Amino acid sequence: MKNIFRSGCPIASTLDLIGDKWSLLIIRDMILGGKKTFKEFSTSPEKIAPGILSSRLKWLECIALITKRKLPENQKENIYLLTEKGIELVPLITEIVLWSDKNVRALNSEMYSMSDKGFHADKSAVIEHIQSNYRELVRKTLG
Repeated sequence: MKNIFRSGCPIASTLDLIGDKWSLLIIRDMILGGKKTFKEFSTSPEKIAPGILSSRLKWLECIALITKRKLPENQKENIYLLTEKGIELVPLITEIVLWSDKNVRALNSEMYSMSDKGFHADKSAVIEHIQSNYRELVRKTLG
């Protein structure tokens, strides 16, 4: 892979990988929504265009945050699953959710409520629960 990084800054380097408008939303849909297929990603409320979705899925696979596979019982349809590296983004997603719930709610009256989702509980327990649930989803999906 050619050098795609603007600088040696850890924040800038991470943003160079996943800081576009769509990548974290795809990862969110995988982690929190259990989405695995192109069609499922296409139904997200943000309405990502098919070409952009395809491009982002290829990119996330290229940087080893997701893998593309076939379902054991359906070899025609591609499914996308987070790698361990991708699952390690759960703390970042959790922090964004908490920060947004606290600081953005006043600006977006349509923002979903987080009070019933468990994010305000013990953060480390929430993160572990989300990661465990996702690993179980992968295990069940792959058989």
